[in-house]
Amino acid sequence: MKYVIGIDLGTSAVKILLVNQNGDVVQEVSKDYPLIQEKSGYSEQNPQDWVDQTIAGLSDLLHNFNYEPNDIEGISFSGQMHGLVLLDENNDVLRNAILWNDTRTTAECEEIDNRVGRERLLSITKNIPLEGFTLPKILWVKKHEPDIFKKAKSFVLPKDYVRYKLTGQIHMDYSDAAGTLLLDIVKKEWSKEICDLLDLDIHLCPPLVDSHAEVGTIKPEIARLTGLPEQTRVFAGGADNACGAIGAGILSEGKTLASIGTSGVVLSYEDSGEKDFQGKVHYFNHGAPQAYYTMGVTLAAGQSLTWFKNTFAKNKSFDDLLKEVESVPVGSNGLLFTPYIDGERTPHVDAQIRGSFIGLDRSHEEKHFVRAVLEGITFSLHESVEIFRENGREINEIISIGGGAKNEAWLQMQADIFNARVVKLQSEQGPGMGAAMLAAYGCGWFPTLQDCAEKFLKVDKVYEPIEDRVEKYKKLFTLYKQVYTATKSLNKELMDFRD
Repeated sequence: MKYVIGIDLGTSAVKILLVNQNGDVVQEVSKDYPLIQEKSGYSEQNPQDWVDQTIAGLSDLLHNFNYEPNDIEGISFSGQMHGLVLLDENNDVLRNAILWNDTRTTAECEEIDNRVGRERLLSITKNIPLEGFTLPKILWVKKHEPDIFKKAKSFVLPKDYVRYKLTGQIHMDYSDAAGTLLLDIVKKEWSKEICDLLDLDIHLCPPLVDSHAEVGTIKPEIARLTGLPEQTRVFAGGADNACGAIGAGILSEGKTLASIGTSGVVLSYEDSGEKDFQGKVHYFNHGAPQAYYTMGVTLAAGQSLTWFKNTFAKNKSFDDLLKEVESVPVGSNGLLFTPYIDGERTPHVDAQIRGSFIGLDRSHEEKHFVRAVLEGITFSLHESVEIFRENGREINEIISIGGGAKNEAWLQMQADIFNARVVKLQSEQGPGMGAAMLAAYGCGWFPTLQDCAEKFLKVDKVYEPIEDRVEKYKKLFTLYKQVYTATKSLNKELMDFRD
């Protein structure tokens, strides 16, 4: 039996899967690492932590696995998007990585708008400038840390740095490059026009490759540390959301995905880069060849639930926290939650908005708060579903992955709020499985990624929307959308009282 490895470099941990030719996950390991938050709005990590934990995870994965050197054929990667890793002339890291959920770059987004122009930027990148993207981070370092920036010779994204440390080769795939705001996503090349307008050297941008492209083999010292064969083929991999889409079979027109991790996304396959969503949703290159995807983002999806648990129910497991959700009626007894604890992306693009519980009274218990958090996260995702439908997309079925696919009550809630069938897969491994599938495809196990998906992915259960709940949620969703408007100015003024 042959095997591939999928490495998913997330925001809180690296998850590593060993997958056989039938698509079975035969081993899996997760290794966490810390987040560095020096002040409100800042979010960084030490890239060496990613490397150390990936090497440790690979070593653990293979330690008790009986295999021959040629059994493990390939490795590929999925990674958190947008994070800036600046490298010097020796490819050494110049500073901590600035992550996707860092919101310090509002002024730099305005600078991009002013110097490039919103319409021109949309015509090249299909996206508007947002604090989370890589380009504003580059401009921030250039402005605030000029001595560091002078030493910068290139930049990569998180998974690209880990892959470099494993292979000695630097590349970036199109799906991750699309999230930098420097890629012409239709021409699939770095935009010299944008670089020139912002006084950036285009040579900062690394070589571009397809997600399934073979980019090297494992370095001898990494082989010794991990137990991997030196001849293990390494493939570029893709952005976490592109790999999540691959791992859920979102590989043809009409397919839609809801992924609830730290952040949450609603993602839809596009067969061309020519559609126009006016920047209302992200528009990126897919990890699948010659394809694209559009995506709406909730910045704090699973993170909202994690925050609630760590703040109010630290000693409970997530299973215990969620066990009474089913007993709480639709609407959480009149309690609404907006998951804006890190600001919000779609549809508001607002780094200053903050979360709210609305409707609180003495009747509310922990279980009401928990259901309200789940409903608020799902309402936020539904705002993206609504945008797709308003732009002509027919959405009758949604594949659900991530934390939102691990609880039956939440899966039914998604079906009711989205008013669509929600599908749970048998072995839901999200971006890690997508990375493994890119390795399997790159190794030639299958003629197409679609063929790989048909072999690897199986449906476990389908949740149908319940009509009376659908109607109640429609009314509640109308109220949910009013909370943003009602609290926007209050939250802006409250920013003056934050550290």
